[in-house]
Amino acid sequence: MAAPWIVDDELWAVIEPLLPVKPAGTPDPAQHDPRLVFQGISFVLFTGIGWEDLPQELGFGSGMTCWRRVRDWQRARVFEAMHQAMLAHCNSAGLIDFDRVIADASHVRATKGAPATGPSPVDRAKTGSKHHILTCGNGLPLVVALSAANVNDHLMLPELLDRVRPLRGRTGRPRHRVKVLIADKGYDYPRVHDELRQRHITGYIPRRGTHDKVAGRWVVEQSLALLHQYRRLATRWERRTDIHQGFLDLAAALTCWRRLRNRTR
Repeated sequence: MAAPWIVDDELWAVIEPLLPVKPAGTPDPAQHDPRLVFQGISFVLFTGIGWEDLPQELGFGSGMTCWRRVRDWQRARVFEAMHQAMLAHCNSAGLIDFDRVIADASHVRATKGAPATGPSPVDRAKTGSKHHILTCGNGLPLVVALSAANVNDHLMLPELLDRVRPLRGRTGRPRHRVKVLIADKGYDYPRVHDELRQRHITGYIPRRGTHDKVAGRWVVEQSLALLHQYRRLATRWERRTDIHQGFLDLAAALTCWRRLRNRTR
């Protein structure tokens, strides 16, 4: 069985058209094979290894080469495009339940001072960040976002909803409007209910101070656990928010792809 960071032909056929093309006649030095560089980036994402420790014998290029490619591809919104492409393939296979979406967030420790970090209320005020996620009813991540650890979950909900893209992959008009949102008590604020009302979304959110629970919360918790199996995300090492967000989008894309492969084999 191939290592998880090895890109097979089927996956590369989805990724390659999304990569920016270097214009002919550009005087810059010849670039390393993008497929090998992508595997180097995936190796760092899966293992959590430092860029400078990327083994040269793997043939993926230097850690700095891979880092620069992450920077450039994130600037070109390549990882977000990969995520959307994987969602389209999953939708085509009937794996996405768009009738309900579920919101949640998870804290991760940040080892270096950086933007989008803050004192974590669940980790003795140590510096950290928070991963916010919006999944479909089957647990596939629709949107992932980054914030400081001390940002309340409900404050990020409008951004998550704004970033939901039309769901392509099936015949007919692409779906894009969320109808039902499920969330925990951390989202029970008047501004959240007002926001959902303005968007014509039905919210299922337990009231704070009660013992009410909403069924199906394990779906989004499992999705967050799958994201944090990518060791580069389990702890935030990047100072730059764009690099970490790129890793988040890439992990979401690969999570969708692995679910698709498991269901269609």
